[in-house]
Amino acid sequence: MDIESDKNNSPFRGIGSEALKAFLDAKVAQYNRPEFIENDPVTIPHIFSRKQDIEIMGFWAATLAWGQRVTIIRKCKELIALMDGAPYDFIINHEEPDLKKLLKFKHRTFNDVDTLYFIAFFRQHYEKFESLEDAFVPPSPLKGEQKMQAVEIALNYFRSYFFSLPDFPHRTKKHVSSPSQKSTCKRLNMFLRWMVRKDDNGVDFGIWNRIKPADLICPLDLHVDRVSRKLNLINRKQTDWQTAVELTERLRDFDPNDPVKYDFALFGLGIEERWGVQF
Repeated sequence: MDIESDKNNSPFRGIGSEALKAFLDAKVAQYNRPEFIENDPVTIPHIFSRKQDIEIMGFWAATLAWGQRVTIIRKCKELIALMDGAPYDFIINHEEPDLKKLLKFKHRTFNDVDTLYFIAFFRQHYEKFESLEDAFVPPSPLKGEQKMQAVEIALNYFRSYFFSLPDFPHRTKKHVSSPSQKSTCKRLNMFLRWMVRKDDNGVDFGIWNRIKPADLICPLDLHVDRVSRKLNLINRKQTDWQTAVELTERLRDFDPNDPVKYDFALFGLGIEERWGVQF
């Protein structure tokens, strides 16, 4: 039965959790494969082997990930070319005249002002730390041990830290969200998935260790939201940070150690199969 054929009566209503888990596991296996990379923004950090390049362009690709995927990928490659094909080296070693060519970069509402601030942030960060992971880990220990709280605190800390440079452009704040704004933080959660998840399938990188896969929150975009509601994984009416938490709690029932792997299934069902789910 086609999910989209009946918006009010999901064909999964009343289906047992074991059957739904088996269905989603099969979809994870279908989409969590190297073939997925080429047409997804995750292809951008896969261009590189150096950890810092992966982090920088992974973050940038996630930030620019709205609109058609082919356009996102094209604009990211344009940005890489403007940084001479070596983002980390450019950011660390550039001189003021080198920035002029970046003044023409734009993707939707992301413009040259935002680009230059991103470069300034990355430079000051990598002058102090080897990895961007440090930007997501508060210097003082997290209070409490609730898994959901850990990533929420990390994302709130990151946004505060990201905009800690003097005279940061206020307009750039719209490109970096946080749970404190009640945002789903879709792009940041997607970036964390890329950096943190560990498996042998070759899509996600798993190069960070201080944030655990079990702690991640599922990226909640329009496609994932719609499919999740069809599968009765979300009951919350609005779509905000708590909705992403609610979805992840449900996914944790299927796999407490790696709940966000189901992002592959939910996103694939939405954007690749266009609601054409057979069960």
